[in-house]
Amino acid sequence: MRALIIIPTYNEIENIEKIISSVLSQDQRIEILIVDDNSPDGTGNVVKKMKKEEKRIHIIERPGKMGLGTAYVTGFKWAIKYDYDYVFEMDADFSHDPNSIPVFLKEIEKYDLVIGSRYIKGVSVINWPMSRLILSYFANSYASIVTGCPIKDLTGGFKCFRKEVLQALNLNKIHSDGYSFQIEIDLKVYVKGFRVKEIPIIFADRTEGKSKMSKKIVWEAIFMVWKLRFAKIFRRL
Repeated sequence: MRALIIIPTYNEIENIEKIISSVLSQDQRIEILIVDDNSPDGTGNVVKKMKKEEKRIHIIERPGKMGLGTAYVTGFKWAIKYDYDYVFEMDADFSHDPNSIPVFLKEIEKYDLVIGSRYIKGVSVINWPMSRLILSYFANSYASIVTGCPIKDLTGGFKCFRKEVLQALNLNKIHSDGYSFQIEIDLKVYVKGFRVKEIPIIFADRTEGKSKMSKKIVWEAIFMVWKLRFAKIFRRL
């Protein structure tokens, strides 16, 4: 089985070399696809330099900052084209622990989507201010109630799909970003009846680089859950 880990990047030069090395050390079946949005800090150049020495590293360079959602959709299509069995979403900033990857690989043998959850066993978040933790926790509860989806961490971005799941989704109709992208993907997978498993992870806030969170991303998620609710009711997901 071949696994591809998709990591979108924008100005991650402090983290990129370390995260790639750590991820690839987990399992020889793993390859990495960096989707870089023309990072001004030279993140893409570091990846291309590493790629010369390691055939398991791949990169797609986009012309500018185009958003998390489109980065993952681009990566998903690439993964389908090159016939990877398992496809991961993962952040570049070590908020997602690479040491958890073997657990995902074990669980994905029995499920179609495995989600690394911050809220499946209490709250497992490190170094977030209380205000952001409360916002995230209640945002997930809100999204779950509005959409009727029982997944506890709908906004989580550390997950692994079977290839068949991505093939079953109409990727050309996914245009959301940030939190709302994660909610939309999870809901579509759940509604289609795929087997979803949440596993507990420890989420640690980044120590290097700058967060990409914004008010726009939060407001998009607030309105998107209602759009998804009605799409689900009228069977247009």
